[in-house]
Amino acid sequence: MIHSIHKQIVTRIIKKRRGKLIFPADFNDLGNGNAVKTSLSRLVNDGMLERLAQGIYLYPKHDNVLGTLYPSAEDIAYNIAKRDKARIIPTGVAALHRLRLSTQVPMKLVYLTDGAPRKIKVGKHIITFKSTTAKRLAAKGKISSMVIQALLELGKEAVTDQVLNRITEVLQQEDKKKIKEDSKLAPAWIASILLSIMEKLEKDDRVAGIN
Repeated sequence: MIHSIHKQIVTRIIKKRRGKLIFPADFNDLGNGNAVKTSLSRLVNDGMLERLAQGIYLYPKHDNVLGTLYPSAEDIAYNIAKRDKARIIPTGVAALHRLRLSTQVPMKLVYLTDGAPRKIKVGKHIITFKSTTAKRLAAKGKISSMVIQALLELGKEAVTDQVLNRITEVLQQEDKKKIKEDSKLAPAWIASILLSIMEKLEKDDRVAGIN
């Protein structure tokens, strides 16, 4: 039976694209958790998979020049959330970096989540999932929620014209209704920024429509 499970796991992995993250939970339907873990460990030893962290594996993709291509810590965080069917929002430096408001590559990534709190070390990076209230995760827009967290990290006094221009640029990709709704969940000074940008985008849309 164990041999059969191993064979099924290998077949499924081969069907996936290289560079894909693999979790033991991907094989829950096979019904034998210990056999799955044993099989994945065997595939690491055989060189088919690479273990990135406890319970997180990579079906590696190789480049002739760069060698093994690894997913970013952010990609790993979102894949974990997808696996756990949990919502996450990047906070602090992670939000700033994702919105390109900072060139600093964060070694410590912190995400608010409605899933299980945990800390995962992946290479030099530490990914922390912090439990939070439903209200803090109630934002509808993926981009506007990140903007709120980024502004909270910056603070009101650090919001320059350059920051506002970048936020305006990224919010062009967000549903304006979501911006308006999410502004209700933000502190007053952030809500004011979001609504001001939303009005500017709506005005630009009207002008574009006339032209």
